[in-house]
Amino acid sequence: MANVSKTEFGGMPAVQLTTDAVALVAVYDRGPRIASLAVAGGENLLLWKPGEYTRGDWDLMGGHRVWVTTPGADECEDTYTPDPQPAEVEIFDDGFRLTGAESPLNRTRRGVEVRAAGEDRLTVENFLINTGDMLYAGGIWALTCTLPGERARYAVPLGDGSGWDAATIVLFREWAGHGQGGFADPQISVQDDLLILDPRGVENKRAVQSHRGIIAMTDPARDITFAKKADVDPAGQYPVNCNIAFYVGPENFMVEMETMGPQQSLKPGQMLTHRETWLLRQGAERLSTGEALDGLFAPH
Repeated sequence: MANVSKTEFGGMPAVQLTTDAVALVAVYDRGPRIASLAVAGGENLLLWKPGEYTRGDWDLMGGHRVWVTTPGADECEDTYTPDPQPAEVEIFDDGFRLTGAESPLNRTRRGVEVRAAGEDRLTVENFLINTGDMLYAGGIWALTCTLPGERARYAVPLGDGSGWDAATIVLFREWAGHGQGGFADPQISVQDDLLILDPRGVENKRAVQSHRGIIAMTDPARDITFAKKADVDPAGQYPVNCNIAFYVGPENFMVEMETMGPQQSLKPGQMLTHRETWLLRQGAERLSTGEALDGLFAPH
């Protein structure tokens, strides 16, 4: 059973969704952002520091945000607008929808709809609407800024288990003046069917083709497990052929858990959606195999 109500968070108007196991808060006066996620009675596992990390007028703030990718240039100026504008709010019995303002750059609106899907899980639907009178081509990039505790580990399953099994992993040495870990980064290892990140505060990122569409975090210090599972289109055109990514910030100020949707052309008025299932539960699961990550999302 979910409870949904308007509230305030960090001095900003917000909407809160709670179940017996999970509490989530989103703000909406500076674009649609999920600002807090916690087990019931627990601390926020998301970074939330408005004004701390900026790029020109754009403010990371933290939490969870909806970006867009464009074909051939995933991180471009389109991704950074129009965050400062208020979002529209709709509240339902089991969740809410926040729809951001129209971007003057590309005449699109982006937003997020969150609904309870069980005591320990939520459906997070990231969306993009073409509000102009011309075509728009792009995809959705959903980024969740987590705060890694001591000995936190992140894992992405690799492969599909077929007789011709393969996976794509894109390594970054440097991007836009960022990155220190390079290609041979001891924070990151490949196991039989998993890519593992043990964050040690060295800035780096990886993009991964994950047939299961899962990225998970286990945090023994807080005794929690958080995982996201995104819909995957086997025939979809994904940025650099990857649908999952992670970013490690300097000094572990955050680890971003990122999923990406396939890119497509939108006619005027069309909406593109990218659905994630979020699972958050007490207990630090052992992320040892791809099957174990699948098991997190098994019906219960």
